[in-house]
Amino acid sequence: MSEVNETLIPQLGIVTDIRTDTPDVKTFRVNALDGGKVFEHIPGQCAFLSMPGVGEALFSITSSPTNKEFMEFSIKRCGCVTDWLHSMEVGQMITIRGPYGNGFPVDTDFRHKDLLFIAGGIGLAPLRSVINYVRGNRDKYGKVDIVYGSRSKDDLVDYDEIINEWVNEKDFNVHLTIDREQEGWDGHVGFVPNYVKELGFDTDKTCIICGPPIMIKFTLAGLIELGFKKDQVYTTMELRMKCGVGKCGRCNIGDKYVCKDGPVFRCDQLDEMPSEY
Repeated sequence: MSEVNETLIPQLGIVTDIRTDTPDVKTFRVNALDGGKVFEHIPGQCAFLSMPGVGEALFSITSSPTNKEFMEFSIKRCGCVTDWLHSMEVGQMITIRGPYGNGFPVDTDFRHKDLLFIAGGIGLAPLRSVINYVRGNRDKYGKVDIVYGSRSKDDLVDYDEIINEWVNEKDFNVHLTIDREQEGWDGHVGFVPNYVKELGFDTDKTCIICGPPIMIKFTLAGLIELGFKKDQVYTTMELRMKCGVGKCGRCNIGDKYVCKDGPVFRCDQLDEMPSEY
């Protein structure tokens, strides 16, 4: 059986833990029925979660491949399938298929580089897998900066992990911001693109961005203003993916299929595509 056909066949998994991250984001831990992970993946890849009779949707795998015990998905409640997922309870079974797409070049282009992660809102979810992969292979990467912002403190995904683990990691610098002042918040206030420019990073870093399209647009402009080049900046376009295997054509942009050629792209590669993206 071909690799494509294998990824199209749903496998059963069991939800072994559900964590509430924000008012509209929950993180689901999924195991194979006999324990362990349903399949292996690389950071940046996605999987379909589904329930017969309800529907299916594509989500980033937010746990790192270095985690050998389970897979995790941080899911924002925003539609029929996600409404159903948010109503699940621990112990329920779910179907899962994947992995889909090409991941971030963690073992090639990122190796031995200083890394700058920039995320907005639920955009941290796809980057969490990469960040924890770097943590699990710390000697293979340089210094790490993380800029992460959301509407409010309550909307910061994985906040406990960030303040209890990431900020204590060697050569990690975490910069958090929220859009507007909030009682009990003494950190930075302001939008991510402006905060990136305020921080004024050295231009010898490799950048990875994920968030709302408007945030990516203005953040990229800010990085270029600081002196970064587009071939230093990576992003993911997973929201354009549909079937995941290049058959339906609905993620086609010019001569590229987001699911087959991406969803991870360098920003200079995006310039080669039609402006529709």
